This record gives sequence, C-alpha cells and structure tokens, in this order.
Amino acid sequence: MRKQVFVSAEIGINHNGDLTLAKRLIDAAVLAGCNAVKFQKRTIDKVYTKEFLDSPRESPWGKTQRAQKEGLELSEKDYDEIDAYCRERKMFWFASCWDVDSQKFMRKYDLEYNKIASPVLTNIPILEAAAEEGKYTFIATGMSTWEEIDRAVEVFTKKRCPFELLHCVSIYPMPVEDANLLLIPELRRRYGCPVGYSSHEIGNIATLGAVALGAESVERHITLDRTMYGSDQKASVEPLELIDFVKQIRDMESARGTGQRVMSEKEMAVRIKMRG
Repeated sequence: MRKQVFVSAEIGINHNGDLTLAKRLIDAAVLAGCNAVKFQKRTIDKVYTKEFLDSPRESPWGKTQRAQKEGLELSEKDYDEIDAYCRERKMFWFASCWDVDSQKFMRKYDLEYNKIASPVLTNIPILEAAAEEGKYTFIATGMSTWEEIDRAVEVFTKKRCPFELLHCVSIYPMPVEDANLLLIPELRRRYGCPVGYSSHEIGNIATLGAVALGAESVERHITLDRTMYGSDQKASVEPLELIDFVKQIRDMESARGTGQRVMSEKEMAVRIKMRG
C-alpha cells in the first residue's frame, strides 16, 4: 500500500476548451496539494457518429452536438502548453482517452500514468492500446459487471501492465447512499491489486470512508465554479473546497494507521497511570 493516498484532481472537460481556465485549475490543484491533474481526450469523429454530431444541441459554441463536443476539446498546441505548465509547476498530469487515436496522441508527452474511464472499460482496442504502453494505469469500474471487469483485468495482466482498479459509481452527482464502499475491499480481494476510489458525491463523507477502507488513490472532479456550463460541474469541488478535501484525506490516512496492535508512548503513559 502507498504511504500516501494519491489524489488526482479530475479537470476532465471542466476547462470548457479554454487553456486559461485549464491552467487556473492546475494552479488550484497545486495549491491544494494534489498529486496529479487529469484531463479527458476525445477524437470527436471517432467517438460519435455523424448522425449524433449533426443533431441539435444548444451550447456556447453553437447549435449542434458537433459544435458542443468540439468546443470542449483542447488543441494539440493547448496540450503542449499544459505539458510545459505542469512540468513547471511540478505536477503530474495524464488523461483518460475515449478512442485509440487519442491514446496514441498522448504518447507524445511521455506521461507517467494512463486512465481507463468507466465508459470505455469494455472497449478492448483502447484497453490494449493503453496496456501496450506498460504505464501504471487507473481503471475505473463504474457501471460495469464482474465479467466486464474480469476482461479488462485480463488485458492488463496479459500485457504485464501495472494497474489499479478504481471503485466508481457512475452517477453525477452520486447520492451518498449509492456509494457501496464495501466494494473496495472486495475488488482488492478478488483481483489482488491496488484499489482506489473515483468520487462523484456531494460532500466528502464517501471519499473519507473509502480512504478508511484502504483506497490507495482518490480521484475527484474539480471546477472553478459549479455554476459554469458543463455536465460535470455540479459534481465537482471548487478551489477552496479542494484544499479542505485534500486536508481531510491526509487526516483520514493518518487516522487509518497500520492495523498493527502497537502502543504509542502517549498510550503507554496513560496505561502506567491507570494500571500502575
């Protein structure tokens, strides 16, 4: 188990296609003491059908699904700047890719980690493209059956690619009663691998419970303002909340301890006083 819970600030598409907003979110993650920031990358014409992209949707970028989807994407030049900025700020960054082309595109940056998002856990070509890189990969398990998780684990095991499963409930935001946190030790028992938690709840209680149950990493969506445009904004934490979020995680991992029956000097002093 890691000495410290790995906290990943999920920027995702909450930058709304704006590099300046992306950098401000990176700054917020640095200030809060997060270990990494994560983005989402899509090749729009690979992920969606033409019929879907041509269908109507009102957004700040136009009146079609294509305008909205393309408006939320960052350009290669943007990612070049993000890479340089994160290195300058000494912040790990990586991305969950929704198609093979995007996965291959990210290889340009020689990133430390990969992420398989819950929606693509059943997309074997993406799993294989990521596993071939041999990088430590976070695999989210939201909306997946045991059989689907089995197949994903098999891909990474065969490629000898290190991975960590993330317990995840794909509801945005997630009511705390749906957290089902006991799946964390069950995933660890079933697959014998590290297990983390991808959080979409309002508040921090489920995340803290996950850490108490041994989650080795926590991922949480972040935003500058929950009232901003975007489907993920409402399930995200704002910069000041993020500071408190990380502090609570650090406090909980300290409280979690080692599980060893040891007596501290402070407790020994009380023992001597109470028992003689």
